[in-house]
Amino acid sequence: MILDARYLTAFTGAGISVESGIPPFRGPGGLWSRYDPQTLELSYFHRHPKEAWPVIREIFYDHFQQAQPNEAHRVLARLEERGLLKVLITQNIDNLHYLAGSKKIVEFHGNSRQLLCTSCGKVVPADPKLLTDLPPRCGCGGLLKPDFIFFGENIPAKALQESSQAVRRTDVMLVVGSTGEVYPAAGLPQEAAHHGAQIIEINPSPSNFTSTITRVFIQMKAAEALPLIEEALEAIQP
Repeated sequence: MILDARYLTAFTGAGISVESGIPPFRGPGGLWSRYDPQTLELSYFHRHPKEAWPVIREIFYDHFQQAQPNEAHRVLARLEERGLLKVLITQNIDNLHYLAGSKKIVEFHGNSRQLLCTSCGKVVPADPKLLTDLPPRCGCGGLLKPDFIFFGENIPAKALQESSQAVRRTDVMLVVGSTGEVYPAAGLPQEAAHHGAQIIEINPSPSNFTSTITRVFIQMKAAEALPLIEEALEAIQP
């Protein structure tokens, strides 16, 4: 299916990064079992930036920045390099696909490596120096927030457009590490399937996709399954 695909895409969720030491947001041991999710509510952030920013720094900069891509991230980057994978759409904001070398990425929920000024709209790198005195401020004096989606915030128009274009062209989609619970992102594999794409799902447990749109279900961890797929591809087409 992968070798015969005219337009192969990948759709990844939090599960692909668990093996890099990044916990998921939901479920047992998830971040929301330890932190109050209202920290990432847009209205709360604007009202209480001094309270929200220390938690944001701890989660996304003190902890996330230590994580490194695992073999699943690297395999997807190599599939792109070989010309097999056309686009990677990710729900994740941890930058690990970017660090692994993927180039054609749609970061559906944004990323944590940049900060956005809520006043002038300027985007700047998330330099640790900016995060020493919280809340961080732009040169214009405006409040800086991470350049990812908060609760109550719309998906960026560019991400919506790029993901929609990719989904319409997709004939085979790798769904990796996503439970299919977070919308509107979870609607992308469903839309691809609706347009006739074959869905290959890699997850250690069944998801909301498994019994509805999945054609091939590989019940394994991503960092175990994807290297085996790469090995099989190389055996068929060195």
